Amino acid sequence: MEIPYIVETRADTGLNNVKLGIWLFLASEVMLFGALFSTYIILRVGAPEWPRGELSVIFGAANTIILISSSVTMVMAWASLKMHAWGKHRFYLLVTVGLALFFLVNKFFEYAEHVGKHEIPSYNTFFAIYYTLTGLHGLHIVGGIVVMLYFLGPGAKLAKKNPDQFTNRIEATGLYWHFVDLVWIFLFPVLYLL
Repeated sequence: MEIPYIVETRADTGLNNVKLGIWLFLASEVMLFGALFSTYIILRVGAPEWPRGELSVIFGAANTIILISSSVTMVMAWASLKMHAWGKHRFYLLVTVGLALFFLVNKFFEYAEHVGKHEIPSYNTFFAIYYTLTGLHGLHIVGGIVVMLYFLGPGAKLAKKNPDQFTNRIEATGLYWHFVDLVWIFLFPVLYLL
C-alpha cells in the first residue's frame, strides 16, 4: 500500500507524513547515539583508572556557539518560508550551511592538533570514543549540509510547484538539524568538561 504525500494532518497519526517520518528516523538516531553514550558511561565508570585526554574547551565551546547559532538560522529559514519571504529563506539557509562548514573546519583543526601529538583512536580508550562520537556526529553534519544544499539548488524547484510541500521538507530538515545540534550539546560536556 502506498502512503500518499499530503501536507494536511492525518487523522490516524495526528501528524503529516513528513513529520511522522522524520520523528521515526530521529528515534532511530536517538537509539544509535544513546548506545554510544551508554558505552562511554559503562567504560568510564568501570575503569579503575580512566585514560583522560586533553581536549580544548575553547574549540568545544566555539563549536557549541556555532551550532546553537545554526539552529537559530535554520528556524529563521523555515519561518521565512511560512511568511512567503523566499529571499530571506535562502539567506538563512545559506548562513546555516556556512555555520555548519565553519563547525567542520574547527573540528578539522582540532583533529589535526591531536593527530600531531599522535593522539589517534589507538592511543587510548578515551580517544577511541572521542573519535567515534565526534566522527559520527561530523558525518551527520555533512548529511545535513548535503540536504540543505539540495534545497538551495535543484530541490528549490519544488517551492514554485508545491510551496506547502517544500515548506514541510524544510521543516523536517530543521528537525534533523536541531537533533544534530542537541547531540553536540550532550557531547560537549561529556567529552570536554567531565
